[in-house]
Amino acid sequence: MPASGVSAAALAARLSAIGLLTRVEEHPRHTSVEAEVPDALSTESWREVLDVVAEADRFGLLATSMNGRTLWAVVRKTVPTTGDVGGPGHQR
Repeated sequence: MPASGVSAAALAARLSAIGLLTRVEEHPRHTSVEAEVPDALSTESWREVLDVVAEADRFGLLATSMNGRTLWAVVRKTVPTTGDVGGPGHQR
């Protein structure tokens, strides 16, 4: 398993320990972790979740009225070179 997969698996394990259902997927350039976030997540649990996903390269929350809330995090498989960090709109 690539290093990104190990890091993503560790993130998923920590999110699972908080009580979230997670899934890990390998992609050509990154490994992703997704977790369903219940409506009744406590403030303390949210802090723990944010501490976990802060270790990912990118993360976000998708919230819809039809599908609830899905937290996602991405761990890159390779380190981009300067100026090539995901293309226009993704540069830091």
